[in-house]
Amino acid sequence: MKPATTTEPPRQGLRERKQARVRSMIIAQAMRLFSAQGYDQTTVDEVAEAAEISRRTLFRMFETKGDIVLAWTKGMTQALTEALEACPKGTPPADAMMHAFISLVPRIAANRQDTYAFVYLIEKTPSLQTVSLQKYGKWEDCLAEGLLKRITERRNRKNAARLMARGGIAIFRTALDEWIRLKGRPALVPLLQKTYALQSSLWTQPEATQADNAA
Repeated sequence: MKPATTTEPPRQGLRERKQARVRSMIIAQAMRLFSAQGYDQTTVDEVAEAAEISRRTLFRMFETKGDIVLAWTKGMTQALTEALEACPKGTPPADAMMHAFISLVPRIAANRQDTYAFVYLIEKTPSLQTVSLQKYGKWEDCLAEGLLKRITERRNRKNAARLMARGGIAIFRTALDEWIRLKGRPALVPLLQKTYALQSSLWTQPEATQADNAA
C-alpha cells in the first residue's frame, strides 16, 4: 500500500481565487467611490488607485464602469436567489418572497448610511438606468423560478409565479422610492413590510363594499 501523499491545489485554482479577490476589491472600492462622489464623476483611474491595482488590470476584468456596477447587482441577485431557496418549504410563496427581500437588505451594505447611498446610486443615476432595469429583469426570472417550486396547487403555475415575482419587485421598488423620498431616515425593512401589507390590502375589498356590490 502506497503512503498517502499530499498535493498542492492546482495553480489554476489559486489563480482563480486571486482573481476573485481582486474582482471583489474592485467592486467594493468602486461602489464606495460611486456612492460617495457620483458615478459619472468617478474616473477609472480613481477606482484602480483605490483598489491598489493598475488601470490595465482593471480593464482586463471590467471593460466599463457600468460592468462593475452590473457585477455588484449580480451579487445581489445571487443573494436574493439563495434567500428564497433557504426559506422553509412550508412557507406560503408570497411570504417566502418577502423573506428573501428582507434578507437582502443587510447584504446591500454594512450600515444604513451606505445602504441608502448604494440604493440611491442604482435607482437615481440616469446613466445607470439600463443596469437597474437589467437587475430587476434578472430578479424577476430568479424569483419566478424559485416561486414555481413552491406553487403546487394551480394549473397555471408558471403564470402565477411570474405574476407574483413581478408584484414582489413592484413592492420592493415602491418601498425604495418612498425610502429615498424620506432620505433614508426610517429603517428599510419595516417600510418593505408596510408596502407589502398595503399591496395585499388593495386586492381585498372591505366587507361593506362587498355587501354593497351584492345588493
